[in-house]
Amino acid sequence: MLTAFKRIPRTLPLLAIALITAPASSSDAPPTVNIAAGTLSGIHDARTGLDEFKGIPYATPPVGPLRWKPPQPVATWTGTRQADRFGPRCMQSPIYSDMVFRSNGVSEDCLYLNVWTPAHGANAKLPVLVYFYGGGFSAGDGSEPRYDGASLAQRGIVTVTVNYRLDVFGFLALPELAAESPEHATGNYGLLDQNAALRWVKRNIAAFGGDPNQVTIGGESAGSMSVSAQMASPLSKGLMQRAIGESGAMLGNLKPRPRALAERQGKDFERQVGAHSLVQLRAMDAQALLKAADKKDVPEFRPTIDGYFLPRSPEAIYQAGEQAHIPLLVGSNSQEGYYTALLDDKTPTLANYHAAMNKQFGAHAAEALKLYPASNEAEVKASATTYEGDQFIAFATWRWMNVHRQTGQAPVYYYYFVQPRPAKRDGSAGPDAGSVHSGEIEYALGNLAGNTVFAWTDADHRVSDLMQDYWANFIKTGNPNGAGMPEWPATASKDGGLLRQVIGVDTHVTVDRNAARAEFLQRTDPNAHL
Repeated sequence: MLTAFKRIPRTLPLLAIALITAPASSSDAPPTVNIAAGTLSGIHDARTGLDEFKGIPYATPPVGPLRWKPPQPVATWTGTRQADRFGPRCMQSPIYSDMVFRSNGVSEDCLYLNVWTPAHGANAKLPVLVYFYGGGFSAGDGSEPRYDGASLAQRGIVTVTVNYRLDVFGFLALPELAAESPEHATGNYGLLDQNAALRWVKRNIAAFGGDPNQVTIGGESAGSMSVSAQMASPLSKGLMQRAIGESGAMLGNLKPRPRALAERQGKDFERQVGAHSLVQLRAMDAQALLKAADKKDVPEFRPTIDGYFLPRSPEAIYQAGEQAHIPLLVGSNSQEGYYTALLDDKTPTLANYHAAMNKQFGAHAAEALKLYPASNEAEVKASATTYEGDQFIAFATWRWMNVHRQTGQAPVYYYYFVQPRPAKRDGSAGPDAGSVHSGEIEYALGNLAGNTVFAWTDADHRVSDLMQDYWANFIKTGNPNGAGMPEWPATASKDGGLLRQVIGVDTHVTVDRNAARAEFLQRTDPNAHL
């Protein structure tokens, strides 16, 4: 199911990012907005011309008796609340070395969002992007500079980043929690947080100049998986009009846990920490719970088919055409995985490759080797890298694209991002061979300048400008195309494959013929019955 998320941090070289961000400059009179809960005071950035509002609460802090409860409406306040700095990030361990935060520490009190807007007043009716961060549902934060909303906001979009509960705090499932729930549901508190944020946007975004009826949801990795789940959930229908998924979906081999399994794992965890009741669990120190959840023998806390937010698996919902019928821009990168993971760091010989594929597929190994062929060391590296990328996240992304294309009654724009990051500025590493997992984020959101680890070239900036234009056009119209840009057709069958946009220095349309690989992985998935 989601074991790949546990494997990736240990097997892929996650690159540390050193980011230098200057404080926003403020005018004498900070911008203010009136929302349902009260008045907010933000920051006007004279360099960008944007108004920024950070650390806005969208729900009551989920602490004490509200731990493992669906998000509750935020309390109103009197006077003016300062929204000039990021709120705390949700409880998490520092497991990803490429995450840099501007947030105010770590806390269970973390249900905050951030808004960048080019509008200086209400009712401008600008399109809106709500972006969910990645991090395997175990880490991440809306303050990360790679998700900064300023660049897209300068293209006429009200941009929002959202914090949501993670790990054991976001996804613990227990029979006792279901028993106290009016909907008899348990787990998925992090996904319910995202839904609450979308409802907040629907109610309040006009005050920031956004159009509540022109909302695009987007995200990368676990954030992209979240987008696929929000589209599937009956609770979120009508809250978004378009969707962007960057590498990830809750279909294929990344489907959510069955509720019975999630509840068994929750009971095992309860016993491990020595708790005998919900009262005791809710009274436990948050850091102690997080430390216990991070032990190697504890299954990862992940989304669940809870019968409420997800009445059935997303796979079944999409196959039945019951998802939100909205345009989807979706794709993955050229190096989502790396051959060393499959070979367990052994030499990339044909013998080692065949042994590894036999271990993975057993009786299906011969078929796998036809789909991921190799006759020399270079081909072993290429095919093993392709397989690892598919198995990690590209296959699930393909599955989402293909099923929504068939049943979603809306255009799908499918991409393949190939631009490798350049050499590091300090000379410690050369350019990546391909576009690694998460490598597209700074390009798509316009945040290359905030990442000072890499020696970005003019070519990188050109690719970023084009990608931002595609993303911005899609957010505004549901179609990424625009004047003077390489044409990006909606996905459709052609010449035995599907049309797909290759995005990089040479951006062009190709015919993707990877359906056989995806169908093989679907058929041989050991968790296909779940």
